[in-house]
Amino acid sequence: MLLHQHFVKIAKRYGQKLAFIDRTSDKKLTYTKSLIASIIISEKIRKHDEGFIGVMIPTSAGCALTVLGTLMSGKTPVMINYSTGAAYNAIYAQKKCNFKTIITSKALLEKINCPVVEGMVFIEDLMETITIRDKLRAAIIAKLPLPLLSRMVHAGHEDDNLVILLTSGSEKDPRAVQLTHRNISSNIRSFSRVMKMYDSDVMLANLPYFHVFGLTVNLWTPLYFGMTIVTYANPLDYKMICTVLREEQPTVMVGTPSFLSGYLRKSDRDDFKSVRLIVSGADKCPDALRKEFLEKHGITLYEGYGATETSPVISTNTPEYNKPGSVGKVLPGVRVRIENYESGKECRAGEVGRILVEGDLVMKGYLDDFEETSMRIRHGWYDTGDMGFLDKDGFLWHAGRLKRFVKIGGEMVSLVKVEDVLQKLLPEGVFCSVVEIPDALKGVRIIAAVTQKVDEKKILMQMSEQLPNISLPKQFIVIEEFPRMGSGKTDFRGVAEMVQTIVRSKTAGLE
Repeated sequence: MLLHQHFVKIAKRYGQKLAFIDRTSDKKLTYTKSLIASIIISEKIRKHDEGFIGVMIPTSAGCALTVLGTLMSGKTPVMINYSTGAAYNAIYAQKKCNFKTIITSKALLEKINCPVVEGMVFIEDLMETITIRDKLRAAIIAKLPLPLLSRMVHAGHEDDNLVILLTSGSEKDPRAVQLTHRNISSNIRSFSRVMKMYDSDVMLANLPYFHVFGLTVNLWTPLYFGMTIVTYANPLDYKMICTVLREEQPTVMVGTPSFLSGYLRKSDRDDFKSVRLIVSGADKCPDALRKEFLEKHGITLYEGYGATETSPVISTNTPEYNKPGSVGKVLPGVRVRIENYESGKECRAGEVGRILVEGDLVMKGYLDDFEETSMRIRHGWYDTGDMGFLDKDGFLWHAGRLKRFVKIGGEMVSLVKVEDVLQKLLPEGVFCSVVEIPDALKGVRIIAAVTQKVDEKKILMQMSEQLPNISLPKQFIVIEEFPRMGSGKTDFRGVAEMVQTIVRSKTAGLE
């Protein structure tokens, strides 16, 4: 079933139950009111472009209803990242996907100081055009029996696009990922089998909907089961998130390690009292963060792994099967193959290789990019670009991006492993990112970026007990705050560029 059609069924079933508690606008919407609102929005959106409609609205009931209305109108939402370079991202999306109309918010543009881009339609203006007649008509349609109502909403096929998501661009220009109704609904069914989702759950939704983690887990999953969604637009407002946790008492939340670390620091002892499940994803979860959550709140952080192109969840630790440090067991219905990066042969248990994924969760492909699609999907298997291994117990271990491995002296060195060793030796509150930069003599050089000055000599001596000399950083650079993507992930390309600039300036100063 199409996910917006499934929402209609859920809305009819749960009627007066709260669908959204929007803490940004302080509005509450039942499932019936959400259905009526999405029908009204769908009628407004029908008048705009065929094919794609851009959506650039912060995480909120308004964003969710715009996505639903877009799909009900027969169009596909293109989710646009507003966290950094919003105007550029909007224009890039328009050109990449060949559309004009972007539904956005005046309040957002003012807040982020973003100029108006041609084709932008403001949700505030759209709301002002809604008449009493529009409301009455939508309310009558919403009361129709489900079979009749379903025919009033756009139909289609499970393999139709549900959304276009633009990749983060942390390594190259963003690509337009086509995720279908089948992709995301299969992923929801797979991880809910091992994570046990219930209609009685309350989901804290504070991740951006332009990122697949937020879109699938914070939007479509709760709508799929008829949960209540508590939305808050700014995941970086750590103190306010803790207030929302305390006051709204959600039972399920997900986040990136950097966001979760912020909530941990700002939280009081009872703030997480209602939460039964927290899953960390998008970046490696530090051991210290797991330990601190358990000590302060008695909560176990479960780490998962995924990719935009896999809708996103590939594997996760669960209350039943949890091996800290791993990214858990592969989901039911998902197949993972670990392939030797040189020979292409399947790796043995414990042997590091490329992580390939097969199943209904794998994207349709990159929009209008047959070459890149064919490079990443071969015979149905999606090449994640990540390295890792499966252990003898079937747990998947993530070793980092293939691009985050460097060949030095004929050996493959994992920058993620170097980072992991270094992070455990740094003083509390100091963070690191290990990058490679070109070196005229040796080809590449490993540099450690740290957020505070540290005792380099002492740390390198300790690192040498766990790593070979070729893996040790040749220099430490202080960067007080690492650049991050809108999802909260470290922008490794940004860190590397900053490091190169600092190294060049220091070298120039010596000449």
